[in-house]
Amino acid sequence: MAKIVGALTTSHIPAIGNAISKGLHEEDYWKPFFQGFEQVHAWLDRVQPDVAVMVFNDHGLNFFLDNLPTFAVGAATEYRTEDEGWGLPVLPPYHGYPEFSWHIIESLVEEEFDIATCQEMAVDHAFINPMRLFWPGKNPPPIRTVPVHVNTVQHPMPKPSRCYQLGKALGRAIDSFPEDLKVLVIGTGGLSHQLDGTRAGFINKEFDLMCLEKLISDPEALTHYSIDELVELAGTQGTEVIMWLIARAAMTGRVSKVHSHYHIPISNTAAGVLLLENVA
Repeated sequence: MAKIVGALTTSHIPAIGNAISKGLHEEDYWKPFFQGFEQVHAWLDRVQPDVAVMVFNDHGLNFFLDNLPTFAVGAATEYRTEDEGWGLPVLPPYHGYPEFSWHIIESLVEEEFDIATCQEMAVDHAFINPMRLFWPGKNPPPIRTVPVHVNTVQHPMPKPSRCYQLGKALGRAIDSFPEDLKVLVIGTGGLSHQLDGTRAGFINKEFDLMCLEKLISDPEALTHYSIDELVELAGTQGTEVIMWLIARAAMTGRVSKVHSHYHIPISNTAAGVLLLENVA
């Protein structure tokens, strides 16, 4: 049977992609951020996962305000990259895994989640930048992927409690797949940031560090917040922390922290990475 080997969560700021492309890893501004991924690379080299289930939010590449699903799962053989207007390079497509995608879709629908199914899907910086951070210099990396989109663009957004239940159902779906696979669940976005309005540049370090601790020890504590409360505490775009919560909720074994890193600011955003291992 498939086995979840761990969960990885990280920020996905567009500026990260440009810094990677320009080779800015050793510059004073970027070096503390990129150093936070060295232990992640070592863990991935040791574990060698077969599949990455990527929980992310689309920023208008696939869905716009006229047609915006709450949850969507990709079921394509490959996922192409496109120019979003950030100056990021168009990279070769990422490898899909339709059989695994359909198993996840059918399992989630069976558990009464109404999932939009995408047999074609482009991926933006929320998907691409984490892949480039985790597997540097490998475009695409030698891993199959399943994109899971969550709406954090237009209200109403799914509550943290609903996202937690989605993560639980996702973990059960992965565990029931009848093939010997090592599966990594990735959640991207956040942490606290606001890109517009009178609070543009808002960062809440205290709240971010609390989230990093609770995701390890007591993730259900984060389900008690409403979306409005997350906006107040973490900024308009800080609601992306629900992707981290989904990835954490998918863990079906005993959770062990391997690594965490927090750095501010990166492009007016609180940037973090968290690596949790799923211990049987």
